[in-house]
Amino acid sequence: MLRKSLLTLMFSTLAMPAMQAVAAEELVVYSARKEHLIKPLFDVYTEKTGVEIRYTTAKAGALFEKLKAEGSNSPADLFITVDAGNLWQAAEAGLLQPIDSEVLEKNIPENLQDPENRWFGLSVRARTIVYNTETTSPEQLSSYRDLADPKWKGQLILRTSKKVYNQSLVASLIAQYGAEETEKIVAGWVNNLAVAPFSNDTKSLEAVAAGLGNATIVNTYYFGRLVKKKPDLPLAIFWPGQDSTGVHMNISGAGVTTHAGNAEGAIALIEWLSGDEAQAVFASLNMEYPANPAVAPAALVASWGEFKGNPMNVAIYGKLQGDAIKLMDRAGYK
Repeated sequence: MLRKSLLTLMFSTLAMPAMQAVAAEELVVYSARKEHLIKPLFDVYTEKTGVEIRYTTAKAGALFEKLKAEGSNSPADLFITVDAGNLWQAAEAGLLQPIDSEVLEKNIPENLQDPENRWFGLSVRARTIVYNTETTSPEQLSSYRDLADPKWKGQLILRTSKKVYNQSLVASLIAQYGAEETEKIVAGWVNNLAVAPFSNDTKSLEAVAAGLGNATIVNTYYFGRLVKKKPDLPLAIFWPGQDSTGVHMNISGAGVTTHAGNAEGAIALIEWLSGDEAQAVFASLNMEYPANPAVAPAALVASWGEFKGNPMNVAIYGKLQGDAIKLMDRAGYK
């Protein structure tokens, strides 16, 4: 109840910009973003516009296959998912249609959107380094590449290579360093592992906090969730690459489905989600950064400090995803 009241207050205290009239039609959304991260926004949108929103939540892969199987019979108007690699795959599979929107072009930076306008980022997460403050100092850290150095032997904790977040990270390294050098980096990570890769970022963080290793690579919101529950853990964020290309950035985002029955309504919803009113809430619900640079992050997220993010277009993660998977396999990264 408290969470609901806070959300209501956040929206009610914001300016109420004039919205274009949206026909009170139903919208159907397939979302890989969990219910508690989208329902509060959908409820407010329905209250404002009269548009009822039906949604199905599941993992990205399951929704991807569902859209493919349904084809032109799919009831979905909008697809929301995490990771630019997933969005790129959906677009390349013909599941998303181009969006013509001056609002989205204004609100979302070019590097956080598909070059062919088939999807747009709505929130940003950094995949950064977290270290044990009792065993490691920030002066010992510098970059993702540096974690391959033998000086980190037996000190590195990683999540499995099977997760798309790590596939996108490696894809970005391929774009930056080339395949040959990136394979050396990933092989170096494997050689420096303290234990076998974990199934998720939270377990990786807990392993570092417990002293099983000294550093790991995780999405920032996993760090936020864990330290919010356990503020005394000896963990801190380090922003890599500040003297070069910057921190690896990824997104959650949305696209209009190819066979949308209400494409106009779907675009209107994405536009609203990209605006000042919704962006702060969309990002803060998962301790992420707003994709709209005009909107400030939540106080807790901002407290982690300012940093330079990698400006490369996130679509490259999808284009190089297959190469990244093969490379990690060759390097022995399980």
